Amino acid sequence: MNTRTDLLKGNILKALIAMSLPIMATSLLQMAYNMTDMIWIGRVGSNSVAAVGAAGMFVNLANGICAFLRVGGQVNVAHSYGAGEREKAARYAENALQMGLILSIIYGLILCIFRKPFIGFFKFTNAQVIKDAETYLFIMGAFIIFNFLNPICTAIITATGNSKTPFQISTIGLLINLVLDPLLIFGVGIFPKMGVLGAATATVFAQFIVFLLYMQYMKKDEQVFSKMKFGRPLDKEIMASITKIGMPSTIQGVMFTGISMTIGRIIAAWGEAAIAVQKVGIQVESISYMAADGFAAATNSFIAQNYGAKQFNRSKKGYTTALKVMMGWGVITTCVLVFLPAPIFSIFINEPDVIPLGVDYLRILGYSQLFMCIEILTSGAFSAYGKTLPPSIVSIIFTGMRIPMAILFGKTALGLNGVWLSISLSSVFKGVILVILFIFFMRKFNRKMQNQANSLS
Repeated sequence: MNTRTDLLKGNILKALIAMSLPIMATSLLQMAYNMTDMIWIGRVGSNSVAAVGAAGMFVNLANGICAFLRVGGQVNVAHSYGAGEREKAARYAENALQMGLILSIIYGLILCIFRKPFIGFFKFTNAQVIKDAETYLFIMGAFIIFNFLNPICTAIITATGNSKTPFQISTIGLLINLVLDPLLIFGVGIFPKMGVLGAATATVFAQFIVFLLYMQYMKKDEQVFSKMKFGRPLDKEIMASITKIGMPSTIQGVMFTGISMTIGRIIAAWGEAAIAVQKVGIQVESISYMAADGFAAATNSFIAQNYGAKQFNRSKKGYTTALKVMMGWGVITTCVLVFLPAPIFSIFINEPDVIPLGVDYLRILGYSQLFMCIEILTSGAFSAYGKTLPPSIVSIIFTGMRIPMAILFGKTALGLNGVWLSISLSSVFKGVILVILFIFFMRKFNRKMQNQANSLS
């Protein structure tokens, strides 16, 4: 059965939908991974949510660190695949995974060894919250390899036009997590009650199964991935190409996580409940984020393959088509978060004194969803052309503005809501400015292609 979508010909919208639906579903499944933990941990109490939320920020940092491998690997694999160079595509995929393995080992050791000072950064006062956070971070750090390699696998497989396999594999992982979470958190039958430790164990085991399934698929794939040979030494030129394209994304991701941690520390001044609200709010907000990220990944593969095949007009039309879809999705998610915040938040935490804080968070962040969606999509389009620097600069500057704005607004009558407002405003700025920059980039790119065509005629 052919699992790949032909992105080089045919109706653009149909191709994008065929590619994006499984990717968006995969992204939503990844969100469901995290939401499942939050729903069950939320039943234990807001203190446990705060513990997982704080430790989870360091786990999320892994996504930022390996972003250059995910982005650089995906773009290079897609360019090579679109140009019909299957062996070269395999070499890019092979090197991205090898580099990911090395980095994951180093980062995992750092998390395990320095977990106490890392959690101490948030200055929690509750001893149980500190203990749970350190436990969660130790388990996730020991098995952080899957947080590195699984996203890389998803990206490089998607780059070849196959978004169905990552979706199927992620579905299996989610089902495993869904079953294990309540069993290990609360203790059912032969399973002991493990609390936060149980949530970490369930997640790690599910990720391990996902990784095994990815390896099984790659071994059988005759077009690209079976050509990989992991015994070969890393190729310096390939490593340089992956790093050049992807490194701005890693800098952006690491900075974003660092800024989020700083914001988390600011929020901690309002107590553990405020940290819990942020953690749950981020999970709810990821409904739009993950869907946009998935559609951006499909658009990235579409543009990159057509760019590799020198079908420049088709790649441009791919972006404009995707932009219309994402604007519609952004409006829908805005309406959901603005008009239905209470019933959504109470799914995760039903403590009466915490729900009003969660309602404020969702409503304030809801107004920026449209802009966040188009920012994510446009970042993916930029990277498809190998231009990852512009979106990274915009993201670093305006995400960084959250810190002074949070401090300033937090001291006003808005209080904690001022912190949420700083996050929402920065997303609005990023969305508007990035689209404007992309318009200028495409005009310059089109003039360059026209001049090349005139010189050959």
